[in-house]
Amino acid sequence: EVHLVESGGGLVQAGGSLRLSCAASGSTFDDYSIGWWREAPGKEREGVSCISLSDGTYYADSVKGRFTVSSDVAKNMLYLQMNSLIPGGTAVYYCRFAYGDGCIEHTYWGQGTQVTVSS
Repeated sequence: EVHLVESGGGLVQAGGSLRLSCAASGSTFDDYSIGWWREAPGKEREGVSCISLSDGTYYADSVKGRFTVSSDVAKNMLYLQMNSLIPGGTAVYYCRFAYGDGCIEHTYWGQGTQVTVSS
């Protein structure tokens, strides 16, 4: 079982910055991925950025060059530094943890944190 708690969301003007944090607790695994997804009003949840022990770091094209994902393994923390925010970035941001168990992938989600970018 993995428990995730996000924080750091809020209201920011376009061009501004926010730093999201995700505190993870629970079981440990040899191989996993952890990252950020977001869900904008009326849209499907989409992957934003991810760290995978086997595949490295991923960024969605829409955030490359503006967002930076990082982790502090000792503290079980994941971060997302978001710079040059645009109104299209308004969404609920979720932390997601996933690991494989044979042919089955297990996923855990945090409760989400709201990010609102005003124009």
